[in-house]
Amino acid sequence: MKNLITATILAALAATIPGLAARADTPEAAPITALDSALIAVMKAGSANASFQSRYDQLDPAVKQALNLGVILQNSVGVEWATIPAAQQQQLETVFEEFTVASYVNGFGSYGGQQFQLLPAERTLGAKKIVETQIVPGDGSPPTRLDYVMAQTASGWQATDVLLNGTISKVAIQSSDFSSLVNSGDASQLIAALQSKIATLSGGALKD
Repeated sequence: MKNLITATILAALAATIPGLAARADTPEAAPITALDSALIAVMKAGSANASFQSRYDQLDPAVKQALNLGVILQNSVGVEWATIPAAQQQQLETVFEEFTVASYVNGFGSYGGQQFQLLPAERTLGAKKIVETQIVPGDGSPPTRLDYVMAQTASGWQATDVLLNGTISKVAIQSSDFSSLVNSGDASQLIAALQSKIATLSGGALKD
């Protein structure tokens, strides 16, 4: 029954959002389709002046299902991750999750006719698959590519990296920032920096 309901939802999305029909029913594309649908809903809520907190709560489950935030964080920190005490690792994971969701809510703050399109091409990277998408603005501007490197996990297919413009690794970008804030097994500077960014992104609505 659960699989039938999921298939029905995805079929409805494919019928209403251009470009999703090509690969919306594949296991690796399903969480990205759900994330894109949630982003559209959050943008429309933003246009209706919903609070940052309510939009955050609305988007949070889809982000955590689509992205393997633990792996993304560890890869962003790099070799220093293993030197961070367990308690601090846990705190950093919590703050990073909040930072990631807040970044999406801030970046997709209002709706102006944007559409997410799931592209039909499929690339592989070893055992991983790359789900290619693009954001089509409502004003006729050129679309922006946003691809997801998907890996099979215990929770199903999840993204371990996001490729901006199809090539620029978000993990690599974060790594250049994060690694410099972890010194000799101490991640307190990185935690503080992410907390500050969360407050800025949310306009003070979220305070860790």
